[in-house]
Amino acid sequence: MTAMPTAIQLTATIVFGLAVLHTFSTKAFEHLAHVRPKHAGLWHLLGEVEAVFGFWAIVLLLLLAVMSGPAASMEYLQGRNFTEPAFIFVIMVIAASRPVLDFAAAVLDSTARLLPFRQPLATYVSILTLGPILGSFITEPAAMTLSALLLRDRYFGTATPRLFKYATIGVLFVNVSIGGTLTPYAAPPVLMVAESWGWDIGFMLQHFGWKAALACVVNAVAAGFLNRAFLSSLPNDLAAARLETPWQVVFVHILFIALVVTASHHPLVFIGAFLLFLGFTEAYRQYQSPLILREGLMVAFFLAGLVVLGGLQDWWLQPLISGLAPTALYYGATALTAITDNAALTYLGSLVEGMSDEAKYALVAGAVTGGGLTVIANAPNPAGIAILKGSFEEGAVSPLGLLLAATPPTLVAIAAFRLLPG
Repeated sequence: MTAMPTAIQLTATIVFGLAVLHTFSTKAFEHLAHVRPKHAGLWHLLGEVEAVFGFWAIVLLLLLAVMSGPAASMEYLQGRNFTEPAFIFVIMVIAASRPVLDFAAAVLDSTARLLPFRQPLATYVSILTLGPILGSFITEPAAMTLSALLLRDRYFGTATPRLFKYATIGVLFVNVSIGGTLTPYAAPPVLMVAESWGWDIGFMLQHFGWKAALACVVNAVAAGFLNRAFLSSLPNDLAAARLETPWQVVFVHILFIALVVTASHHPLVFIGAFLLFLGFTEAYRQYQSPLILREGLMVAFFLAGLVVLGGLQDWWLQPLISGLAPTALYYGATALTAITDNAALTYLGSLVEGMSDEAKYALVAGAVTGGGLTVIANAPNPAGIAILKGSFEEGAVSPLGLLLAATPPTLVAIAAFRLLPG
């Protein structure tokens, strides 16, 4: 029989539920900022999706201090692991630097020239396919940052159709979530279980990677076909990339990415590397554009809040996971991921003893399948929102619009993981 939740657990779940509802209301707050300018600052704050979970995490910590004392609240906070938010901040800033972006654009343009499409369509498909799959090697947050910036700079503008923007962000989020599954270290929900379950790169490629890659291609081509009218209206030489940054500077930036990715579990190392990176960018500032420090910090704040709020949800999530058959577990994980971080979901699943291999596959496949449905479903999603939201009406991405746009590519991912053998 499941133990009754404590008052603190119930309080934490209520606050978590309010935070989830808040994420679906940010568009309304941004609208209030435009129609009621007298308090625009407050409405903008409440409309910042990256601030939502950090704000409610502070509320939870204050409630814990009232219910159990300040010492207990501080002890809980200090018991949380904030390595992932710190890592995502660092990798996001480095991956968005001009030398890395120029290099990625040049590589994608070279690949696009091999496709039998006009340049705008070919580059669009390349970004939505190769960008997310690259996440299996440089991590999903870095892939999201690169892909979102390339899409924003080349395709997103005030005259860009609303349908194009939502269709693109839906495919981007889903493809990044599944595109990191070719290796066992790049996708947060896979990373949480790979070591304890013995999943190596061979296992990931056989059971996840090729299916994910195929789904990424189908989603990208479908998005290109859906938006062919708009893409056909763009000039054929749209922002063709020329690598003007010295190769030595590009090489050093790529070395920094490799070092940070390798040390992703060791914050002292990757933060030290980041400080060296800041010094290097200052020394060669003529080859740099402004670093996205604010955007990176806001994303880290969002994820840190999710860590705080999610730490007290195991009382209902873990029994729910352990009580489902594999097929139900797959679809349940896909749905739950929309309202919880998918890495937290698979971590709780890794604590369930006696799970069958089929159930393990169902849990992780479901978690990555649903990773594009909402901003909180996958850790890199807030980074994509932070980069792209300025191109949307009133500077905010509608959560319902994202959910609807991500549903078709999510169905493609479901078909890949459920119907394909292996």
